[in-house]
Amino acid sequence: MAPDNDTQPLFALSDITAALGLLSRLPVPVDAHRAIARSAHAAWAYPIAGLILALIAGCVAKISLTLGLSPSLAAILTLATLTITTGALHEDGLSDTADGLWGGWNKSRRLEIMKDSRIGAYGVIALILAYLLRWQALTIIFDTSIWAALIAVAMLSRASIVPLMTLLPNAREAGLSQTVGRPTFNIAVTAMAIAALISLLLFQVKGLLLILTAAIATALCARIAKSKIGGQTGDILGATQQISEIVMLLTLTAVL
Repeated sequence: MAPDNDTQPLFALSDITAALGLLSRLPVPVDAHRAIARSAHAAWAYPIAGLILALIAGCVAKISLTLGLSPSLAAILTLATLTITTGALHEDGLSDTADGLWGGWNKSRRLEIMKDSRIGAYGVIALILAYLLRWQALTIIFDTSIWAALIAVAMLSRASIVPLMTLLPNAREAGLSQTVGRPTFNIAVTAMAIAALISLLLFQVKGLLLILTAAIATALCARIAKSKIGGQTGDILGATQQISEIVMLLTLTAVL
């Protein structure tokens, strides 16, 4: 059971390493007792974790292009970097969600499929389409923008999962999302505000489009999850990050 977040201070520096420890495979020192005590309260730092991951991926993209590689190859290396640094956490959630929500005929069966480590046809198709869309979008975007695009999308897509954790109940009694707990409304607003502010600073008016598309994608994911399994799980959160990222990347290809 997650601790009561109402008695916790809003911010703690350790929340950043806790967020990185949860959302990435970066070798950061995490105070386990502190992280458990903070629990869902550290969710405000999820966009900060996205920022750090984007900076690493941006370095790979910039070096690749500087060495003369094509934007297409640079995009592939960037995606590989993001996959490695996150341990394919969000991609795993996307594939499990696709298998479960469309492979099961009722809530219990859908949750059972999502928990199964094996991947089915829906999961494979979802991963292929997700990587193709992200690769093609990054290839186009890298002609005009690298750092701003990667940073804004990484931060907003990870911030978008926090309101889902807040507004939707846990669909099962165990699992990563249930263990972390439900952030308060103030935490969700803080996470979104941080990501939105950076996006506006980077893209000005175009940043509003990114915020809007991220909100629409998140709302759609929430509606589907509520309808199919009555709430959210860690897999749903991962799928939401991936879908919102894809939608924002496609938006950038149209406006940059």
